[in-house]
Amino acid sequence: MTGFSGSTVFVTGGAGFIGSAVVRHLLRETEARVVNIDKLTYAANLDSLPGAAGHPRYAFAQACICEGPALRGLFETYRPDAVMHLAAESHVDRSIDSPADFIQTNVVGTFTLLQETLRHWRTLPLAQRTRFRFLHVSTDEVFGSLGADGRFTEASCHAPNSPYSASKASSDHLVRAWRETYGLPSLVTHCSNNYGPYHFPDKLIPHMIIKGLAGEPLPVYGDGQNVRDWLHVEDSARALTCLLDRGVPGESYNVGAGNERTNLAVVETICDLLDQLSPAAAGPRRRLISFVADRPGHDKRYAMDSSKLTRELGWRPQENFDDGLAKTVRWYLDHEPWWRAIQARGFGGSRLGLAQSAL
Repeated sequence: MTGFSGSTVFVTGGAGFIGSAVVRHLLRETEARVVNIDKLTYAANLDSLPGAAGHPRYAFAQACICEGPALRGLFETYRPDAVMHLAAESHVDRSIDSPADFIQTNVVGTFTLLQETLRHWRTLPLAQRTRFRFLHVSTDEVFGSLGADGRFTEASCHAPNSPYSASKASSDHLVRAWRETYGLPSLVTHCSNNYGPYHFPDKLIPHMIIKGLAGEPLPVYGDGQNVRDWLHVEDSARALTCLLDRGVPGESYNVGAGNERTNLAVVETICDLLDQLSPAAAGPRRRLISFVADRPGHDKRYAMDSSKLTRELGWRPQENFDDGLAKTVRWYLDHEPWWRAIQARGFGGSRLGLAQSAL
């Protein structure tokens, strides 16, 4: 499938954060025909795909992955050579308040997509069936929490601690079972925390940028010492495309960049960058940092060992975190209309995930 010439790729969730980066990358760097399948929930945004509408190798279908007949019609119309499955509910705090949405989309939706993919795959000629790939994009959060040392590897056990990570772990197991039972040629990736342009404002980095610009308090959970491994979304898109092209069916791959930072350090760096790029008359933004009640079940540390992906396929991240974060802050400064439009649709950035409204 090298270069994807003549190939049609389904991208579920292609209007989301990572999904839109994958679509932009496929259109810019490959010859693939891309079909973006997205329900257009609150976090989806077709404005994250500038230039896609009208592109000769792009099509958009508004559809829910939980609806089998709609998916079946798309498979029959486009006859894809691969599926990149990124559609998911993904915000941990929202999963604490509304776990049912996460079970429905991430578990039932993945099951439905697998069923319709399998139905399609069985109709393909042998040569096309052999080339076909189902790439399931998961998260490092399925592995639970690390101590001070070590990194997650592909052999790490699933030990999810939030409704979100439990739903993603469930979908991982479904993908494995459909491969082992039915032979569907699938791969699973576990990515570390992504950041970069077009990130919905309920996530840490864009949330802090936008609040910092407004001079509002910057709420940091707990003591701010929870550690995350940060991966630029364009590096993520390159990794996923590489894996779709050359990854081995039946294998899983970790995708991370080795950029471990405490949440507090990330917020402090954002404050310093905003002070440099958009100074506030009221003074340095670090004064806005406040510590608030921690998230229930908040994993202490994530870190990814991506050596398998580097060793076997040659992928390496191209963006270091300091430069990538500076570029991200500048992007939000330069693209205010993009996030202002989200705010105008009713996203207020209020605190979620206090474990008080799940029932």
